[in-house]
Amino acid sequence: MIGGAAGGADGVLRIGNASGFYGDRFDALREMLTGGELDVLTGDYLAELTMLILGRDRLKDRARGYAKTYLRQLEDGLGLAAERGVKLVANAGGLNPAGLADTIRELAARLGVPVRVAHVEGDDLLGARAWPDGVLTANAYLGGAGIAACLRAGADVVVTGRVTDAALVTGPAAARFGWGPDDLDPLAGAVVAGHVLECGCQATGGNYSFFEDVFGEGRGEGFGAGFGGLPGIPNGPRRPGFPLAELHADGSAVITKHPGTGGAVTIGTVTEQLLYETAGPRYLGPDVTARLDTVRLTQEGPDRVRIDGVRGEPPPGDLKVGLTRLGGWRNEVVFVLTGLDIDAKARLVQRQLEAALDAAKRRPAEVRWTLARTDHPDAPVQEEASALLRLVVRDEDPEAVGRAVSGAAVELALASYPGFHVTAPPGKGEPYGVFEAAFTDAGDVPHVAVLPDGRRVDVGPSPVRRGGAPEAPPGGPLPAPLPAGPTRRRPLGLVAGARSGDKGGSANVGVWVRTDLAWRWVVHELTVERLRELLPEVGQLSVARHLLPNLRALNFVIDGLLGQGVAHRARFDPQAKALGEWLRSRHLDIPEVLL
Repeated sequence: MIGGAAGGADGVLRIGNASGFYGDRFDALREMLTGGELDVLTGDYLAELTMLILGRDRLKDRARGYAKTYLRQLEDGLGLAAERGVKLVANAGGLNPAGLADTIRELAARLGVPVRVAHVEGDDLLGARAWPDGVLTANAYLGGAGIAACLRAGADVVVTGRVTDAALVTGPAAARFGWGPDDLDPLAGAVVAGHVLECGCQATGGNYSFFEDVFGEGRGEGFGAGFGGLPGIPNGPRRPGFPLAELHADGSAVITKHPGTGGAVTIGTVTEQLLYETAGPRYLGPDVTARLDTVRLTQEGPDRVRIDGVRGEPPPGDLKVGLTRLGGWRNEVVFVLTGLDIDAKARLVQRQLEAALDAAKRRPAEVRWTLARTDHPDAPVQEEASALLRLVVRDEDPEAVGRAVSGAAVELALASYPGFHVTAPPGKGEPYGVFEAAFTDAGDVPHVAVLPDGRRVDVGPSPVRRGGAPEAPPGGPLPAPLPAGPTRRRPLGLVAGARSGDKGGSANVGVWVRTDLAWRWVVHELTVERLRELLPEVGQLSVARHLLPNLRALNFVIDGLLGQGVAHRARFDPQAKALGEWLRSRHLDIPEVLL
């Protein structure tokens, strides 16, 4: 059983989050431990790019491969957690959870803090089978059962390798409430709560479409207006607090935050996070398949949003395996074009560079030019009069993208277009990574809980498993469209919020509205064809549209928009973080009744 200082005696498990990524706010762990009642504090440190970074760390030193930041946070936080009876659960173990667990034990002994440390392993499949040449990391996405086994055995600290982000919540919840693998609805509720918590402050107003509602930044203010005291103000109105979930035995939850912390928890902030990096209505995971189309959100009070009604189905028989590898070498030069004749200046320097690349010993395998027309006519600020011409080259040979490119660019400094300069001195290039997803039978992955006393428990896959690919849920009838009426050509973002992100080489953009009237319009207006018109970069890539009527939301998944993943840096916004904001800025004929 789990019960911290708050005890959990009221039948509620209070689970907080203190990290949404490797590099998140360092003092969040202390903030969460001292800001209010908690039973469990989680931290999410892993992402596709992070695994690549940790893989390169492990190449340099086999004893590394975990998120060192977490260890530094525990210098201050381990004693606080022990005093308050708060369990700590984090995936900071990365590629070396056993190594991190040992180091935490050493830290606890040095600090004189009596804690029991456990870890979960088995996700690392790099040496377990033959992978394509160059694979640096190969990690299966495990569920929460190993975490639950560690907590049931009395662990105070549990560190894992690659588990699903939601497993950090399903594991403690299963341990607290005694759920088994066939408790599909409660597990699905915990998965949804975990998905809301996993990205930290995104659930409390961070990166929110209607940010002025949270931070008080009106549209009419100029740059810098109202920014006094913004940096480093603890618990200030413009520094969102981290979220927590009050979980119940039936899987329902209330998303909230500690009293006095900044930001806001609203149906809107929770809806946007629910749409982040998801695909269809079925949210597949190793513990359960959560039906996102059954989620109900209710504003229970200030900074309190209830999640209930979530239905669960058996998990798939396969586990996702994330593969990372070094894809080659990359270099970039950004030319600044100012004032008149932007297109002609761009053509000139492109032809000059292309001639130099053709004459080089080896032309880069990939050469890509993009021109961003950020310039304005008759601009009062020089930067506003300037456009950016970006050259990106890639090759497996570092020499092909190094001096051959940067030298050719530098040599044009006095021999090209008027006003020639670049945003940064050209370098010698750098390696870039590639992410790929594979799948393997869950029964072939050794999911192991290493308990505080050193005993190793083989957890095994969920015995409740779905066979084959799930069928799409019935779509049901669409609501009636709005009657014809006057419209105005205005930005979509005046009536719709959005949240976008990456999944390997694919991107998702979820769009939601706040009223039933707006839903009747957007569900008919924002088709796949209209999305292609509004976002020309999508081109003829495969696009799937999914409906989530309970959330008044549409979710688009665009395959291949991000090339081979974030580390490939295939486009200006390599993780599609701002794709939704670009979509919201595009103009449509919007019914006046919605404006």
